[in-house]
Amino acid sequence: MPHIETRTRVVFGACLTQFTIIGLLFSFGLFFNPLQEEFGWSRTLISSASALSFFMMGVLAIPGGRLNDRFGPRVVLTVTGTAYAVGFLLLSQVTAPWQMFLVFGIFMGLGLGTHDVVTLGTIARWFERRRGIMSGVVKTGTALGQISMPPIAAALLLAYGWRQALVFLGLAALVLLLIAARSMESPPTPRDTPENANTDAGHSFAEVRRDRVFWALCLIQFLFFPSMMSVPMHLAVHGTDLGMSTATASTLLSVLGATSIAGRLTVGTVTDRIGGKRAFLMCFSILLGSLLAFAATTAHGLLYLVVAFYGFSHGGLFTVVSPTVAEYFGMRAHGAIFGTILFFGTIGGSLGPIAVGWIFDTTDSYRLAFLMLATMAAIGLALVLSLPRRAAARAL
Repeated sequence: MPHIETRTRVVFGACLTQFTIIGLLFSFGLFFNPLQEEFGWSRTLISSASALSFFMMGVLAIPGGRLNDRFGPRVVLTVTGTAYAVGFLLLSQVTAPWQMFLVFGIFMGLGLGTHDVVTLGTIARWFERRRGIMSGVVKTGTALGQISMPPIAAALLLAYGWRQALVFLGLAALVLLLIAARSMESPPTPRDTPENANTDAGHSFAEVRRDRVFWALCLIQFLFFPSMMSVPMHLAVHGTDLGMSTATASTLLSVLGATSIAGRLTVGTVTDRIGGKRAFLMCFSILLGSLLAFAATTAHGLLYLVVAFYGFSHGGLFTVVSPTVAEYFGMRAHGAIFGTILFFGTIGGSLGPIAVGWIFDTTDSYRLAFLMLATMAAIGLALVLSLPRRAAARAL
């Protein structure tokens, strides 16, 4: 019974971490117009600052995974969660682009760098036989943040202005992330938990680096992450460009978050049953179709439908990676392997929002940007097809 209670607390802490960090990050898209109006900054500039945090997420995910393997999630998330919250407080005081880049690159980067690799790595160790579905459950925290945070941020923005709104969001983040970190802990040694008897089985990072599947997963992550970062970041402002009010456009993010819950839970469940390759194929197929539909859609009602399909693939792709890494390579070096794959993803994720912002500033439309993202998704789909079938243990 103690282990059941601890696992429940760990799942809660992981969900709350995802809820706070990603919910607040994607609410930042609502602040594009106020920053443009006050400082005259372009969307390319603002997107570049947020993209820097995505890049730092990848850079810091590698040491974050190793630190989690060594010190456990509580210490790591306490430090990085505090930094993330302080970042929002500092962001409320910016007056120059370099200040915004500094905040996103260091403070936001620290929070983002550990939120996935630490929470999902810890969950993978606690739930060996149910990694897929439990990863999906944890990632519903992200979806709930996407549903609830943008409307709250929009209300604060309208009532108090962008600076005071960021202060309120930063204080809320500090409280929530410290509670979440306190709830996290590493599992006991394998001999004490039969369910996790093979938690340290698998291949070393040195062995994995020579494997084609590892590099294929890195490239796949690189190809789909630009969509994961760019679409939520630009979705609300895209809605206002199409004639929606700020409050109405914020509901697009809520729809994305709501449908991503279905994606996370569905993909988490089927990953346990059919393996990572087939789950990846399902997600990429839906992602490709939704990106092509984004490029052709201007009607508000149809846009909500497209967002719903995109949201499903968005949630699924964020869920499938960690259990797939465990499926192919085991748990011996899961943190280092998962962190490295995330690093390659965030290279693409950091370039995506910049490219999307530049395309809009150049063409006054997001259509070509959506087509660019769709092309990358098509290449990723082809790479997924090249992966081997389900393999609980691989001989490297």
